[in-house]
Amino acid sequence: MSKSAMIRSRMEPALKKQVETILHKLGLSITDAIGLFYHQIKLRQGLPFDITLPNAKTLKTFKKTDQGKELIQTKNAQDMFQKLGL
Repeated sequence: MSKSAMIRSRMEPALKKQVETILHKLGLSITDAIGLFYHQIKLRQGLPFDITLPNAKTLKTFKKTDQGKELIQTKNAQDMFQKLGL
């Protein structure tokens, strides 16, 4: 099938650069990524991820961590899993 349709979008330059860097590491172009996104929307008949608003508990946690409160520091992944009881 011929690829002739155009998509135009504006976004923050910093976000664009960060995403392009990630896509490059994955071996994908922006065109490839947009194509994958569109195919997933078609297959799922909707967005390929949940979009929800954070609940009250999550918002409260975000506020605390943004203030630097109730943070748990770990030395490495093993220490983190131990503190989580996993």
